[in-house]
Amino acid sequence: MIEFSAVGKTYRSITGKSVRAVDDFSLTIPRGEVFGIAGPNGAGKSTLIGILLGFLHPSNGTTRINGLHPRAYIERNGIGYLSELVTINKRWRADAALTRYAVLADIPRGQVADSVEKVIATLGLGEHRRKSIKALSKGNLQRVGLAQALLRDEELLILDEPTHGLDPVWTQRFRDIVGGLRAPHRTMIIASHNLDELQRLADRVAIIDHGRLQRVVGTSSMDQQSAGALTYRISLASGAEQFMRVFPAAASVGRGEYEIVVPNLEALNAKLGELMVAGAVVAAVVPTRSVLEQQFREAVGESS
Repeated sequence: MIEFSAVGKTYRSITGKSVRAVDDFSLTIPRGEVFGIAGPNGAGKSTLIGILLGFLHPSNGTTRINGLHPRAYIERNGIGYLSELVTINKRWRADAALTRYAVLADIPRGQVADSVEKVIATLGLGEHRRKSIKALSKGNLQRVGLAQALLRDEELLILDEPTHGLDPVWTQRFRDIVGGLRAPHRTMIIASHNLDELQRLADRVAIIDHGRLQRVVGTSSMDQQSAGALTYRISLASGAEQFMRVFPAAASVGRGEYEIVVPNLEALNAKLGELMVAGAVVAAVVPTRSVLEQQFREAVGESS
């Protein structure tokens, strides 16, 4: 579906100084995948998205979507895109703005109203539809931005910080929306600083820093199993004595909670089984750091 091949992008300031924003970036994203992009500020995420949208031309290398130059692909097929900052004419009403976007997206005239109604329902905008953009809260404006990205049944969606400004309820609903959009014909790219969200949503995540691809991390349970030593926080309802016998190296963090390090998931499950057989009652087992967060820290630390 998408192929970056040795892509580089250099900017020149008005003083003539060169800044390398993306450097020798190669990556293939297959059709049907939900793919995440993560990196610190200034890592090159926005430049990569600009190149993928055809707004920017790489200084070297090539980018192709289904074998086509990005602009050629978009002009022929369309794309669903949510920018990091949602900017809409503040005088427009929410539903009128979506109608305008539907027309710009070349949705047939007879289908515009149905398409707008569908995304208003999906994003829960019914009570806000007649409000001006200026009157919307940050979270509701973000939902309008998401709605316009979903107006057509696009095969490619690019969402830049899609949960920015959303409250916990709509963050959860966004996960459900992404789950509902998953399809063999559709590729979704989600760029975010929220590693927890990417861990939940994406099949794989590219970690970039200083314009270079540092690593690609799988987020499945199989990837977690092979990720190496993992740290968990365990809460007990009872059985502290049994716990310390089974996990002698555990560190108590108070209030019946302990932090442990295990080499893999098999070892964790074996120890938990031993603990429960001994009579302890486990209230919760939570990773203190996701596989993605662990890999992110290692990758950014290594490149800094």
